[in-house]
Amino acid sequence: MNRILASAFALALSAGAVQAQTLTAVLNADMRSSNPGVNRDDNTDMIVLHVVEGLVGYDEGGAVGPLLAEKVDISQDGKTYTFTLRKGVKFHNGAELTSADALWSWNRYMDPKTDWRCLGDLDGRNGLKVVSATAPDANTFVMELNAPNALFLDTLARTDCGGTAIIHKDSVKADGSWDKPIGTGPFTFGEWKRGQSVQLLAYSGYASPKGDKPDGMLGSKRPLVKEVRFMVIPDAATVKAGLMSGSLDIASVPASDAVELKAHPRLNVITVTNPVRHGLIMQTRDPVLKNVKLRQAIAASIDFPELVANVTDNLTKPNNSPIYTTSKYFGEVEKQGFKYDPARAKKLLQEAGYKGEKIVILANKRSTVPSFNTAVIAQQMMQAVGINAEIEVLEWATQLDRYNKGNFQMESFSYSARIDPALGFEQISGPKDKQPRKVWEDPEALALIDKSMVVSDPAERQKIFDELHKRFIEQVPSIFTHNDIDIVAHSKRASGVKPWMSKLLLWEVSVAN
Repeated sequence: MNRILASAFALALSAGAVQAQTLTAVLNADMRSSNPGVNRDDNTDMIVLHVVEGLVGYDEGGAVGPLLAEKVDISQDGKTYTFTLRKGVKFHNGAELTSADALWSWNRYMDPKTDWRCLGDLDGRNGLKVVSATAPDANTFVMELNAPNALFLDTLARTDCGGTAIIHKDSVKADGSWDKPIGTGPFTFGEWKRGQSVQLLAYSGYASPKGDKPDGMLGSKRPLVKEVRFMVIPDAATVKAGLMSGSLDIASVPASDAVELKAHPRLNVITVTNPVRHGLIMQTRDPVLKNVKLRQAIAASIDFPELVANVTDNLTKPNNSPIYTTSKYFGEVEKQGFKYDPARAKKLLQEAGYKGEKIVILANKRSTVPSFNTAVIAQQMMQAVGINAEIEVLEWATQLDRYNKGNFQMESFSYSARIDPALGFEQISGPKDKQPRKVWEDPEALALIDKSMVVSDPAERQKIFDELHKRFIEQVPSIFTHNDIDIVAHSKRASGVKPWMSKLLLWEVSVAN
């Protein structure tokens, strides 16, 4: 253990002894900044979203609902959004939230100098444009779009956008440079010891959204401990030792440690599915794999329950749909995936005219994804029905470059989280001539995806996603095996722990003395 890790670990030990109302959690790497949606990564988003809030947020199932807004009214033409702010909400400096703060924050995000990650998603470059934002009175904020867009609120809620948080203008210095976040969230931003720890302090004046239980970024969000201290400890063995000794309260852990930690008398282990998708992607323009019957044969050759059980230590189940299992749009249709049928696979190979041509599966050996193990098991299953499958192991950067250029036959690959199904389908779909990384370019599917981005009625969207799922399973442009899982170990002295979307949300979490 290096000196920084040792000092951080000692700090965790002393914190537990001195302050029973301190919850000690783990970051596998330091946050990048405290600026919402700017110079960020997942760790940054997780911490910042304890401090700041936006007009809307995601619920546990990935649907968008009001957060700092009490309600959202949408005009009949779908282009004007009127946000009525919740009353009684105060910033961490005691100032009351008004629509002027929403307007100031929005104008700051739209200034290119801010370098906000999501500027290009809302300034017209990608189609959607907010043409005006106004504050007609202290309690009302109005945004007008260039055209109806079903994903507008979803974009505002995105965690990588910092939830489009409303912050107080004192978050920036007199010269306009960033200082620290003054938000409305359940915790205030405390001391940041770079490379060592980040401190959050309970905000006694916090006004929680309605709800009697947590619900993603919504619902009850009370801070039940006086302090949360995130310790920067990248070494998994050190984290494991800290959890078992009691000096650490909560941490995400690898599947390989889950069984041992589950058996420890001081610890509980929670597993929760998240929207990251693992699987095998295929190049449908490849001279061999352009044959849909061959792709169907590959899908029929794979025993998904066995494969997923092996690569996840039996911690989750298969999901062949581009829609993740806890989405509100994951219904009975989405549960119908590929069927393991070796006899049918052999028949399809004959119908495809397959003559033993080599099919190469690209993979990498990163410890955080099941790429290599999935490739090995899939290769064995494909070979069992007569498919000449080989594995080529690459460094991740090289594999990603091959993916971006469309230079592959198959890849054992993982897609990052997309919460709304329209974005999940769009992530894998599009014209390969313009975007070589895309794996599905069926024109009818692309038209349905475009439609799902305009339609806002949930029932109508469900019909679109059901049809897309059925087409996906029939055409096999790629094969999803399962969703990723969050594995969180925590001390039994902590209660209310519930990870969400690969993030530790530590409001409504308490610790016993």
